[in-house]
Formats: sequence, structure tokens, C-alpha cells
Amino acid sequence: MLFSFEATNKNGQGQNGSIEAPTRDVAIGALQKRGLIVINIKEEGDHGLWGLGLKSILNRVHPRDVVILSRQIATLFEAKVSVLSTFRLIAVENSNPVLQKKLTQVTDDVKTGVPISTALAKHPDVFTDFYVNMVRSGEESGKLAETFTYLADYLDRSYALMSKAKNALIYPIFVILSFVAVMVLMMTFVIPRLSEILIETGQELPIYTKVVIGLSQFMADYILLLVVLVVVIIAFLLKYLPTEAGRMASSRFKLSIPYVGNLYRKLYLSRIADNLNTLITSGVSMVRSIEITAEVVGNDVYREILEEAADLIKSGNSVSEILSRHKEIPSIMSQMIKVGEESGKLTFVLGTLSKFYQREVDNEVDTLVGLIEPAMIVLLGLAVGILLTSVLVPIYNVASGF
Repeated sequence: MLFSFEATNKNGQGQNGSIEAPTRDVAIGALQKRGLIVINIKEEGDHGLWGLGLKSILNRVHPRDVVILSRQIATLFEAKVSVLSTFRLIAVENSNPVLQKKLTQVTDDVKTGVPISTALAKHPDVFTDFYVNMVRSGEESGKLAETFTYLADYLDRSYALMSKAKNALIYPIFVILSFVAVMVLMMTFVIPRLSEILIETGQELPIYTKVVIGLSQFMADYILLLVVLVVVIIAFLLKYLPTEAGRMASSRFKLSIPYVGNLYRKLYLSRIADNLNTLITSGVSMVRSIEITAEVVGNDVYREILEEAADLIKSGNSVSEILSRHKEIPSIMSQMIKVGEESGKLTFVLGTLSKFYQREVDNEVDTLVGLIEPAMIVLLGLAVGILLTSVLVPIYNVASGF
């Protein structure tokens, strides 16, 4: 859901903008973590098709656009182009109308003397807490060009990793959905007509043919009821999944899927290590780095672990000690972080862990892609073979009897 808000910062300056969040409470919490005092917040759009997220999909800024934007800013800063001229030029030349509008607003804010990080923070649906804090760190250190280059590299890695994992799952999902659609059409329209012919012959039908005919008759008789049931389930999921309990259930389900869950787990671990390494290297405090990573990790199970870690670190606990308590964090990760804490080379260790899990994700995806095609061929072949055999064998018996 997309929420528009009015808020003030600690200095009493007003800020207006929009934020993407599953619920109103989550949106308010995210804004409060940015140090903003929320005055007014409301959901944008109606509750028809737009309310289901179509509007936010059409108006979203693709992660690839943010990668390109970061590289453009870094290049112009390295060329000693002024901040105002940089954002004005990029806003004019940008081909994405949504991003162009936001960059124009950022340019207007920068023109009035607002820091870049503060101007970007007004658009949390495009620039995450991670992004804003990185830019703020670059402003404080005077290394904005290096920061935007670092951001572009990080976002590029993250986008490539996520894209590879998603693309590996698109093919099997498409094949399965296509197969289900064909089987439903066969069972509701083709098999019932063939079953009438087979029954009229009066011959004894094999048990597997009876099962297929019975299933086909059930689907043909109750097709409308089944369609209504599917619609109700989809409507329930659309209502339930955005809730806190729904997001947690979805996050746990992702991690529990055989083989795919392991891929997701390594993807999140890579993101955690990469985020922490990038933020800490840029001068962001440990606690704030963990809080920001919790917001952008993309899984509620790991978000809860990181939020707990951020709270306990304030009490004097070490990161490795806290992470070792959770089965979702491999022992090798907590042990390596402990070594990094004791040796004073935590960022080096986090960078190593990030690269390690990125390679693991690459290997998992390659293995998954290699297994999916033959597995799909075998499973779909068996299903089609059983269906055809249940129909063709009785027809062959009838034909051979003449």
C-alpha cells in the first residue's frame, strides 16, 4: 500500500511525501525510525483494482533505475559538477516519469539548502533508509562521489542476485501453471465426453480409468464451486498476507520450502552481510547499521532477529553472541563474525561472508536450473501418460474386440 504523509523532523521542519508499506502502522513505524513526527498519514488511491496494488506497480521505480541514477550522480560528482546542477541535469534527462518527478522535488529542496540525504529521505518509496544513511555518511565524510559509486555497486550486486534467484523460479512456475490449466480443461471438457463412450461399451474399466473418470465428473459437476473457492482463497490471501501475521507466515513458508528455502536463506544471509559491511565501512554505527538492515532484508524472520540484535547490543551483548542463538543463522556465520569482532576486522569478515553467500546463491541457482528441466519433463510426462493411458487403453480394447 502507498501512504502519503505529513510530518516534522526534530528541528521542526515540515516534510511531505509518500511511503510504501503493507499497513498503516508499519508506515508510521518506518517514519518514526527516520526521526520524523507523523502529523497526518493516509492511504492513497481507492480500494478497487488500485487498492490491490496495481497503482503502486505501475508507478513504482525499478531497482535498475536507482542503480543507473546512482552511477550518473557518482560520475557527475567525480567530474566536479555542482550538486544542484547534477540533480537538475539528471531530473531533466530521466526517462522514468515517476523518478523524474521525485528528482525534480529533490532538486527544489537542494536549491533551498536542504542536505541531499534529507531531500532523498522525503521519498522513502524510492530511496530506502539504507540509501539515505549511506548518502548522509558521504556528506559527513566529504566523499559523496565514492559513496554513490559504492551504492551503485551494492545495488547492482543486490539486483543481480535477486534477479537470478527470481528468474530461476519463473520457468517452473510458468510450466506448472500451464500444465494445471491444460489438465483442468481436459478433465472438465474432454474426459467427460470420452467417459460416456467408454461407459456405453459396457466393458470392465481398469481401476486407474475409473479414478480419472470419477475425478473428471467431480470437476465437471462442481467447476463453479471450485472457481468460487479459488477466488475466495486468493481474496483471503490478498487480505491476510499484508498483515504482520501474514508476512511472518509467508516468510517462514519461504524458508521451509525444500531446496528453494535454502536458496532464500542464503540470499538473505548474503544481503545481511553485504548491507552491514557497506554501512559500517561508510561510518554508520553498528546499532544503526543493524536497524537499517532489518528494514531492508526482505524477510520478517530475519527482520525480527536483527531487531532483537540491535536492542541487545545496546545492553552490551556482542553481535556474534546474539546471532548464535538463532537456528536461522548458520554457526559458520556467527563464528566468523566473532573472529572479526575479536580481531577488529569485522568489515573484512562481513565482506568475505557476503561474497561467500553470493557464490552459494549462484551455485544453488545453477543447480536448481539444471534439475528443474529434467524433473519437470519426468513429472509432467508421468501425469500426461497416466491420463492418456486411462483413456486410450479402454478404447484400444474396444477396437481390438471388433
